[in-house]
Amino acid sequence: MAAEAPKEEYRPKNFLEEIIERDLAEGKNNGRVHTRFPPEPNGYLHIGHAKAICTSFGLAEQYGGLTNLRFDDTNPVTEDTEYVNSIKRDIKWLGFDWGDREYYTSDYFETLYGYAVQLIEQGNAYVDASTAEEMAAAKGHPGKPATPSPYRDTDIATNLDLFKRMREGEFEEGAYVLRAKIDLASNNMLLRDPVIYRIKYAHHHRTGDAWCIYPMYDFAHGQSDSIEKITHSLCSLEFDVHRPMYDWFIEKLGIFPSKQYEFARLNLNYTIMSKRKLLQLVENNHVSGWDDPRMPTISGLRRRGYTPKSIRDFIERVGTSKRNNVIDVSLLEFSVKQHLNAISTRVMVVQDPIKVVITNYPEGQTEQLPIINNPEDESAGSRTIPFGREIYIESTDFMEVAPNKKYFRLAVGKTVRLKGAYIIECDEVIKDDAGNIIELHCRYFADSKSGSDTSGIKVKGTIHFVSAAEAIPVEVRLYDRLFNDETPDGHADKHFLDFLNPDSLKVIPQAYAEPSLAAAKEGEYFQFLRSGYYCVDPDSSSDKLVFNRTVTLRDGWAKAQGKKK
Repeated sequence: MAAEAPKEEYRPKNFLEEIIERDLAEGKNNGRVHTRFPPEPNGYLHIGHAKAICTSFGLAEQYGGLTNLRFDDTNPVTEDTEYVNSIKRDIKWLGFDWGDREYYTSDYFETLYGYAVQLIEQGNAYVDASTAEEMAAAKGHPGKPATPSPYRDTDIATNLDLFKRMREGEFEEGAYVLRAKIDLASNNMLLRDPVIYRIKYAHHHRTGDAWCIYPMYDFAHGQSDSIEKITHSLCSLEFDVHRPMYDWFIEKLGIFPSKQYEFARLNLNYTIMSKRKLLQLVENNHVSGWDDPRMPTISGLRRRGYTPKSIRDFIERVGTSKRNNVIDVSLLEFSVKQHLNAISTRVMVVQDPIKVVITNYPEGQTEQLPIINNPEDESAGSRTIPFGREIYIESTDFMEVAPNKKYFRLAVGKTVRLKGAYIIECDEVIKDDAGNIIELHCRYFADSKSGSDTSGIKVKGTIHFVSAAEAIPVEVRLYDRLFNDETPDGHADKHFLDFLNPDSLKVIPQAYAEPSLAAAKEGEYFQFLRSGYYCVDPDSSSDKLVFNRTVTLRDGWAKAQGKKK
């Protein structure tokens, strides 16, 4: 009888999948699914953007559709080509491709200007000379209609003339804006005659000085979607109040009816995801840059050792819904640990060394002992590690006197196994004049070699080591969470910088690694035995390798789940 094929794990469809499948069943958009990812190039992407990327690109892939990459470059003051390049690099690293569909809102400036003229000609937009303070004072509040601007009923010809002169650069910044004429009594405050164009004299990274008026996001967004014939415009939940304006513009202009759908954004505890605040961290040197491994940016996570798969798996675990909530950052850490556990080579690195002399091992002798690379992956094979008379072990693996019967590491008169090697017993402690331990003298049992142990000695503890003669010095950077508060930007009486974790980075300038790591390259992942997962940092050179700790071996997610129970 043939074996049954393994059953796929059932996952209920999320609401976006239900919308798309309904649209396909009804034959909408000629059966097309076309999404877009529209980042503003004013900073590096962060883990919250990763959810938006995975959602827009992932759903299009799932239903055989396409995704455009469109840069929302309508504010030349904050935008830079550096950010454009970093965004493209991050999206590709996550495993997504936009093909030849790379667009910019600035590609449509002339078309958008024409749309604005069309609204003026319809009587649906007017030029306003009110100051920002005057407009704010006249805005009203829910339940109280806004006071009409004294310029709201300016005739169409005058509005067309003023708007044309705004474009030609006749006026100073702030002298005039163009406002849509929508609904001054709406409880949705965004519909109370929003500003859709402003004067701004700034060099644009693509159009140079060709324009001195720029469209606001709420005007450019839907129209750019329509120009590209986007069928499903996916964005985070805070834009749900913007949807009526999105639909109003499309209806009044009579253009392709793109539809906006909102999903819950990704919120993580112990994290901030405001690009403005992340920029503050960079500019004030609280971190080394946008790609600092403590940053929640995609480039920071990449440098820290997170993998594209682990981030995509995390996004999948979080799911897609219409309800905002805060995700425990330990779930992200769990996701990367799960992937790194499957792909990482196990290696031995001693970060706080104490020297051990094995007194009965022949001087000058070295032997190569086999050790497997990854017990989770047989195809990873094995390597050899050197063993000699002098080795390094972690100082935390030794206590002069064992504190209790449950202490299974090394102490005077106690035995322990060296990983992949022999059992040793400590006989003597060597100290300096100040009483500090500088060396241990131990004996090894020649018949206790791993894999062929005939000694009959039973030990409960195994520790890692590095042969002193062949050890290579490396720098190790121990990264932890950047903030020591679950909601660093959620306190009305304190600044988010008050919660910076002073121990978010500890540098070990000289640890000792087994010699196999001399060939380690950027982009490779390792598990330092009994310590955590590490990767090679770009700061590495031919003179010294630098390793970043991605995450420890502790399972914070399981602990968090236990607390909830």
